[in-house]
Parts: sequence; C-alpha cells; structure tokens
Amino acid sequence: MPKLQGLEFWRTTLREARYVVAPMVDQSELAWRLLSRRHGAQLCYTPMLHAQVFVRDANYRRDNFYSEVCAEDRPLITQFCANDPEVFLKAALLVQDHCDAIDLNLGCPQMIARRGHYGAFLQDEWDLLEKMVKLAHEKLSVPITCKIRVFQDVERTVGYAQMLEKAGCQLLTVHGRTKDQRGPLTGIAHWEHIKAVRKAVNIPVFANGNIQHLSDVERCIEETGVHGVMSAEGNLHNPALFEGSSPPVWEMAEEYLEVVKEHPPSTLSFVRAHLFKLWHHTLQIHQDLREELGKVKSIEGMTEVSRQLRLRCQEEIAREKEGVAVRPLGGLPFPHWRCQPYVRPPPKELDPNGKSECSEVRITSQKRALEDSDGTPEVLSKNKQKKQARNPYKNWDPECRPKYTMCDQCGHPKGKKCVFDMCRACCKKKAYKDVADCAGHDIRFKTKADRRKAEEEEREGSPQGTDPHDGPQETNPQDGPHDGPQETDPQDGQQGTDPQDGQQGTDPQDGQQGTDPHDGPQETNPQDGPKETDPHDGQQGTDPQDGQQGTDPHDGQQEKDPQETDPHGAPQVLPETQTTERGPTPP
Repeated sequence: MPKLQGLEFWRTTLREARYVVAPMVDQSELAWRLLSRRHGAQLCYTPMLHAQVFVRDANYRRDNFYSEVCAEDRPLITQFCANDPEVFLKAALLVQDHCDAIDLNLGCPQMIARRGHYGAFLQDEWDLLEKMVKLAHEKLSVPITCKIRVFQDVERTVGYAQMLEKAGCQLLTVHGRTKDQRGPLTGIAHWEHIKAVRKAVNIPVFANGNIQHLSDVERCIEETGVHGVMSAEGNLHNPALFEGSSPPVWEMAEEYLEVVKEHPPSTLSFVRAHLFKLWHHTLQIHQDLREELGKVKSIEGMTEVSRQLRLRCQEEIAREKEGVAVRPLGGLPFPHWRCQPYVRPPPKELDPNGKSECSEVRITSQKRALEDSDGTPEVLSKNKQKKQARNPYKNWDPECRPKYTMCDQCGHPKGKKCVFDMCRACCKKKAYKDVADCAGHDIRFKTKADRRKAEEEEREGSPQGTDPHDGPQETNPQDGPHDGPQETDPQDGQQGTDPQDGQQGTDPQDGQQGTDPHDGPQETNPQDGPKETDPHDGQQGTDPQDGQQGTDPHDGQQEKDPQETDPHGAPQVLPETQTTERGPTPP
C-alpha cells in the first residue's frame, strides 16, 4: 500500500482528528494517553524521545516505547528530537511499525534543548532541517510530521513552514509562541501566525497554545482555520477538556490510577507528577498532604493520599451545604476540587530602574521556618525539611560535618590510608600505571601481577626429561617406603643431575647414564622403551648399592636433608624453586 500524504493521510490514517494530546516529556505516557482517549482525545503523541539515545540504548527503547505498545493506543504519532539526519532516520526505522507517523520536534524551548542543540534551537538551520525531513520522507514507510514554534516575523514563520512542506513534511503543528516565551515569560500565543501558516501551505495544520477549555478549541479552529487543536497544559490539569466538562478531581485521579495498575509506567515519577497537576489547586490548601504525596514511593501510597484528599474535599462540600464558610481559593472559575486549568501569572512590568516587582519580592522573602524541638525557628529550604523529616536523628548542623582533605589531582576527598595520598579513582589510575598496591583502597595490581608471573613460571617449569611413551615406572619393594618426588637442584633445574657434568644420572667416570662400572650391562625392561632400568629397584639409572636414582656413591652427590621432606613424602618448597617433578608411582 502506498504511503498516504497530506490531507489524505489526515482523513484516512488519523481519522480527521481534531482533538490532539500534545507530546509531553515524562507526561504523555501510555496510561495518560488512554485516559485522555476515554475523555474525548482523538489523536495522541508519545513523549519526546531522544533519537541518539534511542538508537544506542536498548533499555531506553524498552522503557520509553516498546513496553507501551498497545492496540488501543491508535492513531499514534511518535516524536523524536534530533540534529543528525542519519541518526534520526535510524531511530524512526525502529518504531515505524508501531505508530502512524514520525514527528520531528522543532519546538522545545527548554535549556536542555539548547545544550543538546535540538528542538526550537534548530529553527535557524534550514539546510539541516531540510536534509533531515527529506531523508526521512524518502526512507520511511510512514509519513513525517513536524512541530514548530513561530518567529516574531510572520513572513519568516510562513517561509519556515513552506520550506518544511517542500522537504516532505505531511502535517505541521504550529505552537504560536516564540522560543523565548517559556516559564514565567510564556505569555499569550500568536494565533495570527498560525492563521498565516494555514493559508500558505497545502498540508494539514494543528494549532497549539491558549487552549484551556473546549470553547477555546472551537474558537481557535474558527479563527485560524486549522484542521485540529493540540493541548498540553490544559490536558494535564483536566484530561476531560475535550469533553467540555470539569469533573471532580478525585474521579479523574482514581480513574488514572486504575489505568496505571493495568499499564504501569517505567517510573513512579510520571504518576506523581500527574497527581500533582490534577490536585494542584487543592494542594495549595492541604499542604500536609502535598508533603505526603511527595514522600510516598508506591502506587498504593499515592492512592491513599488521593483518597484522603477526596475525603477532605467532600467534607468541605458538606459544610458548604450546611452554610459553614470554608477557606476560599480566589481567582478560580470553579471550586478547587474540580478539574480546571492553571493560569500562570503574567510577568511583572519593569519599573524605571529596570527591576520588576517580583525580583524585589524574591530578594526580601525568606524560606519557610521550621520549628525545632526547643521551639526556635530555623530557616531551611523545602528540600532540607524533607530530608530532616526522613532522617530525624541526623545532625544537620553544618559545623558538625566532617572535614575531608581533598585529593590534589581531582578535588575529591582522598583516602585516609591511601599510600599515594589520593582519592580512590586517582589512586586506582596511579596503581595501574605503576603496577603497585594500595592497602587503604584495597587495590592489588602488584599482587595480581606477581601471582600471574608465578603461575606462568610454574607452567614453564613443568616436569622435564620424561619420555611420554614410558608409562608408569616400576618400584622395587625392597627400596623401602616411598619418599615422594625427588628434589630439584636450584642451580641447574634438572632432576637427579650432578652439577659437575650437567647430565641426568651420569657417572663422570664412565660417561654412561645410570651405569656403575662394577654392575656390568644393565637389563632393559621391554615395557620402558629405549630407557634402561635396573630390575632390582625399578628406577631409571639407579645404583642398587646406594638406592639413589642416577647417583654414583663416588660422585659426591648432594645428600637429602631429612627436614626437607615431611613424613608423608611431600617435599618442602625451596625458596628459589617454583617447580617439582613427579616421583615414582607406588605399585
């Protein structure tokens, strides 16, 4: 089937979707998308995925995409941030069989996008963006879409959109804010820019910005002529936005938690963030439960906090019916326990000195005071208060903190017993370079090297001078108890060798191996092969008059020290000797 394009793609694959849930980092996960679809959303985007990390990290792919593949979650568009055409294509190829389109993020205004050089910070690099969109359009089996922010200049915004359409973009989402409009400077989105783009291109256009109620959706479509409207903040505070209702918060929270149990996300931080958004206005009143929600570490714990919030809200509703005044929360169109948008306060205007009122408040305001056990307030940050609550017996006095001596190489605390007077990381590098040990950090490079060297010497000094065809040698029972392996002279490393002649079992007086001049020719055991054996003792080159192998009583051979052999016949290892040779085998 050929790849659908433009309006045909929107009508057929996306089913003429008008209500769209925006891609939100760590927020538009599967459970939230399914909840939004139950309440009117017709198209959803995945959270923004980092293309480079997605290509190289299998765990990232599993946790953020493959574990959330669901047949109910369609139509679905997967969004990536990228700044390299090849990497973007590789990432898209990995997911194209599990979604209906691939979206390139060109609208993220956050500082992390600036540091990573992606999102809205690519909007001036038209050549690069044209290559990325064109390559994806040619190689992918699904359409490529883009989400952008506007320029201050309407004409430049229109040219930007036309360039992306020409490169192969099949659907364009236009966020009506510039890349500088974020955080406290968010302000109002420019719908006139979106309207101009819609008139200038021949592909479907979605609008994003200023969407807080269903009435805003209808008004945006009417004023701009777009094919659909995308919501992010409004959807997070009210997942039933596209239904046109504002249900009680606990209904949405409980339904979401039920979906989470069926489709758990990769981390609980997603769930916690959604509950904070849903209960935002109520938690401004019930601060104790806000702290509790931040501490719990399980779905059950979050469900319990949500239940307590529901009970408190229902108590307030009951008191209102009885005519009892409750704590109001001003500036809201509905009671705080109903789902409704959060409106950021507008930025303060600058005074003649170039300072805003909020900056003065920030300078003069103090952190919340925490009452100690003796009743004296102490200025602590919110994070320190949480840490103190988790560790009530810990001494938080900065004066009592241990003082560490810093490593001269990197500035980290150095080990007190380090032989190099460094931290562990620097000590490990130093010990590896010098092949040394550090007992303080339990680093044993020299010890391991010596052990390997000894093992190699032991393998090199394995038994020598033995014919592999001989088999086991015979033992004369008249020779007495078996004395175990014979000793090795450290001066020559050969078994039974006279240092005066360097030959094993050779009498210098006759030049024959294992031969006594008084014995005459020795008989040969046919089982032993070419080596001669005395039938009286069964040992190779042994004089029966002295009972020692390969030694003439007149040679001045070295005598065995009885202390060098234990009662069981095992030889004591000489200081300079690493190898021993197997002795005769008892019958």
